[in-house]
Amino acid sequence: MLRIGRYFIIKTLYIIIDILAISSSLFVVCLIRQETLPFPVTLHNLFLSPSNLFRFVFLFWILTTIFLNNTHGLYETKREIVETVEVWQVLRSVIISSLIMIITIFFVKLSHFPRSILFMGAALMFLFLALWRVLKRLFVEYIVTQGYNNFNVLIVGAGKVGTALAEEIRKKPALGLNIIGYLDDYKSGDQENGSPVLGKISDFETVARREFIDKVFITCHHDGDVFLRLLEQSKSLGVAVRVVPHGFELMSGEFSKYNIGLIPILEYSDVQRIHRQVGKRLFDFIIGLFLAIISVPAFLVMAVLIKLDSRGPVLYFSRRYGRGGRIFSMYKFRSMAVNADEMMSHVKNKNEVDGPIFKIRKDPRITKIGKILRKTSLDELPQLFNVIKGDMSLVGPRPLPISQVQKEDFRQLMRLEVRPGITGLWQIRGRSDLSFARLVKWDVWYINNWSFWLDLNILFKTVPVVIKGKGAY
Repeated sequence: MLRIGRYFIIKTLYIIIDILAISSSLFVVCLIRQETLPFPVTLHNLFLSPSNLFRFVFLFWILTTIFLNNTHGLYETKREIVETVEVWQVLRSVIISSLIMIITIFFVKLSHFPRSILFMGAALMFLFLALWRVLKRLFVEYIVTQGYNNFNVLIVGAGKVGTALAEEIRKKPALGLNIIGYLDDYKSGDQENGSPVLGKISDFETVARREFIDKVFITCHHDGDVFLRLLEQSKSLGVAVRVVPHGFELMSGEFSKYNIGLIPILEYSDVQRIHRQVGKRLFDFIIGLFLAIISVPAFLVMAVLIKLDSRGPVLYFSRRYGRGGRIFSMYKFRSMAVNADEMMSHVKNKNEVDGPIFKIRKDPRITKIGKILRKTSLDELPQLFNVIKGDMSLVGPRPLPISQVQKEDFRQLMRLEVRPGITGLWQIRGRSDLSFARLVKWDVWYINNWSFWLDLNILFKTVPVVIKGKGAY
């Protein structure tokens, strides 16, 4: 009951602050645009004076925005989401409420309502509502890290998923989650990632009462009876239950929750959001085209050096798997003898890396200029045209030759979910010095955690790695 009362108090406080923020934004805009209004701007005239016909528009705008903010869950303190999510929801509310105002003004025929107040009011309203939420989140994070309103957490399952969850929780003290320990049927009394195993799953009710547990995370999936018993016991104790999706560590993409009738559904989608795909592709095309244009002199110089060094074509076309398993020709400056593929049988047993990848430091097939091209990674430069065409991305998993992709390996198939890249985590983490297992691990991590800022970070870190030439051969 205490928590419910506190929830409604906080929600009411948030609504009051929003009303003040919206009213203040409208008041400031009206002061700025005083000459467009037929009345002196005071708080009373703006919202209460009977002589001001615009007051209904302002009051309706406030109520509509408050309603939309409530619909978007902006009157709850969700510690798990980042500030940008709240700011985005605020923007949605302001845009929709402003469109409703435009329609309302049109239908009630308030043709003399100043458009400047409408547009400037929407902009300032968004600024005020977003700013106070950022400040609110900073304040909440501070008091939570000081120990206020923290929650005792019990993790069911001390395996790989459970310990990984505990590690992520410890990285985010602003969540206010205090890990008391684990329950696991196959471990007892051990310390897992800094927290003790307090008993078996059947001990849940006893442990939850003794340790004053507020939330339980279920990370392992036993039979339905075990799960049902945990839910019933949690409900009777007033403990919140959170479930980690089964097999999440093998998945990439995003989850969303919705209902079909009374049935809650957790949807997994392995397709990136459209705006992310479009944004990444647009970025790749623009930057790839720019780099290709400024690299024309370098292309000409390297083409001449390759022709002078050995007979054969300037470019080498390597057949690779692209996004969705589509085969494409990856362009490279030729760095080996023209008959390198025929010579493969003579050097195949000298492979110096594990897994299906073939690499040797002193490959006799590499030409003199080829050694320089590989050491400086200049042999990869023609792949800018693959980026422009859409076969590749600037950043992504490295495309492996067709013969080196094992389609029976699920994690290798995950690498084919996105466009392969010229550079990636493999490049900045060690390149050819990495084990194949580590390469695949980093690629899967990249797919699961992709963001525009991650791409930029990888691009910036690639430059010094290429200059040093470490792991390039």
